Amino acid sequence: MVTARFEDIYSRTKLASGLILFTFLATHLINHTLGIVSLQAMDAGATVFKFIWRSWPGTVLLYAAAITHPLLALFNWLRRGHYRGIQWQGWVQLALGLCVPPMVVDHVIGTRLLHEALGLNDSYAYVLIVQFVQEPSIGLRQNILILIAWGHGCIGMYYWLRLKAVSDRVWPVLFGAALLLPMLATMGYLSAGRAVLLAMQQPEWMETFRASLNWPGPVANDFGMRNVDLAYQTMIGLLALGIFGRLLAALLRRRRGIVTVSYPDGRKFRGLAGSLTVLEASRAIGYPHASVCGGQGRCSTCRVRLSGPGTEGLPGPEAGEQKVLDRIKAPPGVRLACQIKPLADLNVLPLLPAGVQTRMVYGANSYAQGSERRIAILFADLRGFTKLSEGKLPYDVVFVLNQYFKAMGEAVDSAGGKLDKFIGDGVMALFGIDEGPDEGCRRAVDAARRMAAALVQLNDALKMDLDQKLRIGIGIHCGPAIVGEMGHGSAMHLTAVGDAVNTASRLESATKDFGAELVISAEVAERAGATALAEMAWQRESVSLRGKSQDIEVLVARQIAPARAAGALTVAARA
Repeated sequence: MVTARFEDIYSRTKLASGLILFTFLATHLINHTLGIVSLQAMDAGATVFKFIWRSWPGTVLLYAAAITHPLLALFNWLRRGHYRGIQWQGWVQLALGLCVPPMVVDHVIGTRLLHEALGLNDSYAYVLIVQFVQEPSIGLRQNILILIAWGHGCIGMYYWLRLKAVSDRVWPVLFGAALLLPMLATMGYLSAGRAVLLAMQQPEWMETFRASLNWPGPVANDFGMRNVDLAYQTMIGLLALGIFGRLLAALLRRRRGIVTVSYPDGRKFRGLAGSLTVLEASRAIGYPHASVCGGQGRCSTCRVRLSGPGTEGLPGPEAGEQKVLDRIKAPPGVRLACQIKPLADLNVLPLLPAGVQTRMVYGANSYAQGSERRIAILFADLRGFTKLSEGKLPYDVVFVLNQYFKAMGEAVDSAGGKLDKFIGDGVMALFGIDEGPDEGCRRAVDAARRMAAALVQLNDALKMDLDQKLRIGIGIHCGPAIVGEMGHGSAMHLTAVGDAVNTASRLESATKDFGAELVISAEVAERAGATALAEMAWQRESVSLRGKSQDIEVLVARQIAPARAAGALTVAARA
């Protein structure tokens, strides 16, 4: 429990400090963009900026974050078993983060520290004169620093926000802002620099500037150099301390025993007990292992089923891991690979494919873990195609089928459905996964209309190649089904399983018995509404389906009206 509380505090502190620093940098860049307007606008914006960040609350937050964030990164580096398997974004973020402290220290000392200690007025004019006139190399370095810090922060924001349900909706806006803001800030900086160069040619402006600067004299240079040296010495000391701590941690780990982690394909990892998580062990031997959140215990994609002697002495899940396991209703023996460090030999079975993507795990369209939803399922099948294809060359059969599949697939897509699969000469499609069952039923009926219209056009186009017209039978049912990404490897796709799927398939088969083109269940009719069913003559029937103890009420349309039109629902009683 203590460890869980510590990890929670660590994660929250790291996130909070990162957000504070990112907010500071974003407001700094916004202030820079005002240089596009004028130097005066830039200084007016700086007044608000300094009021926020140089107040006591702002100062405490900013410098506490500036000290805490790199120290937490150093701590994480010390406790991490290895760095194998980190994605390239993680390496880029690490490299950018390491560049920030040595590049920012002289700017901080030359502005804020001189202002606080010696009363210097560090206006934008002062900064721009230093960076454009006295030391242009400093100006170049500071602009590179802004891009480095901004890139580091944006990667961190991406890793944080991609775990949120709103990420798909806000990501395009944030991505545009991430590109646009540094560009505008650079334009404002250059524009203001040019304005300062022009202003320096005016003696009156220079006199006013010198009077407002409150330059402390030579003592400022000595003060700045002394503190810059001290800051660099401190950073070098921390780096040396980190290297020493890393070596010491490695020595302490070697005192523990050796464990073996075994994988389904026969690969094994051998390492020090309690030194690496199962996810890190997978990365160490190059075993493909899903981990959308990067091993932070948030996404559940790295989950594994455990067996072997190591399960007995393995500590139970801590609060954070247990919360994730409860959310996915994980059975006994299933744990998050990123949260367990084997103390004895373990057999692990990863439960999700390595290529699982963020879109499958987070947000409203999350299917990777599977979920039960009430949806509309459509099955369609060509009538008599086996007889129709007799005597034709294989090329002709494939050509006709491909034209049929293309037409039916486009009809489903245009109606807002999700094409599940082609089965022989049949089609399965899902509707209402995200929109709900009512809208799903309306879209399914609309898809049937579009499929009928597409078949009319296809028959006309292929009339020279076919001895008889293509005919279709469609069944639609609405009910609860388990929806998820299922399959293996490249065959992974969104599908649905359950009794509702079987019922829809059997309603499609029932079209043969009725000599009809479309059979829908009564629930589909009720949810779709009269407008969606208009312009078709319906017969109300009760049918007995295999596997059902009771008859199911259906509506039968001998012919599908190919075009949607408003009108009253016509339901004819069967003679």
